[in-house]
Amino acid sequence: MARTLYWECSSGLSGDMAVASLLDLGASEEVLRKALDSLLLQGFEIRISRVKKQGIDACDFDVVLDKKHDNHDHDMHYLYDHLSKERLSKAEQTGSCAHAHSQESTQRNAHEHAHEHAHEHRGLFDIYELIDAADITERARATAKKVFRILAEAEAKAHATSLEKVHFHEVGTLDSIADIVAAAVCLDDLDIEEVIIPSLYDGYGSIRCQHGIIPVPVPAVVNIIQAHRLPLTILPIQGELLTPTGAALAAAVRTQTELPDAFVVERVGIGAGKREYETSGVVRAFLFAEE
Repeated sequence: MARTLYWECSSGLSGDMAVASLLDLGASEEVLRKALDSLLLQGFEIRISRVKKQGIDACDFDVVLDKKHDNHDHDMHYLYDHLSKERLSKAEQTGSCAHAHSQESTQRNAHEHAHEHAHEHRGLFDIYELIDAADITERARATAKKVFRILAEAEAKAHATSLEKVHFHEVGTLDSIADIVAAAVCLDDLDIEEVIIPSLYDGYGSIRCQHGIIPVPVPAVVNIIQAHRLPLTILPIQGELLTPTGAALAAAVRTQTELPDAFVVERVGIGAGKREYETSGVVRAFLFAEE
């Protein structure tokens, strides 16, 4: 039987928080691991555990990257890569590198540089290919693609470029790919068809990224909430509570903004965030039936 999910996001929302709440709600860990194992990706593993957030017991979903891929702050970076596919292709073909000091080091550095960007800064259509090859249901596949497209459109607008040319760290890294595919698989496994999100919440101030200091809510989040008319509440908390991945996931799956007057809670899942702010640092997922 299809179910209704209510996501209570008063401490913000990120990809890992969403996945953790769905696992706590009863989504199959076995199904999730099988799906992520089927991605044509290496360099990460997932860990699922229990943690306490301000005394609240919660599920923690962690995409653990190896040293080569670690961005040191899960789902935090809002980075943009200006290396186009054409430049990457040329570098691979010629073996050239601007910082080389010998022919041998030139070829080695060009190969490593191309390898790094091919894996760290994937474009939207590169990610579509990964999703198409994954062993997941068609519904989960469609959800994951929708989330990535929403995020790509927001990044393209932020950087005044096209979907074909945008290459961005936030979506291209392994942890973001794992988070989004995992969320899509868990929603499908729980047979969620209606998702209620009355409001999203974020902090204020600024964060540092690859290109300097940017305001909170970050530009990609602002573009998503504008394009998809997502209600947003700014809390008196300095810091980023709502990530671009979290906003894109909400935009992709939200079907309602109003809670029913009365409902029966069938199950509650609590997902932990990684950051410590003046909030509980969790997202709560409720499965319920209307009275």
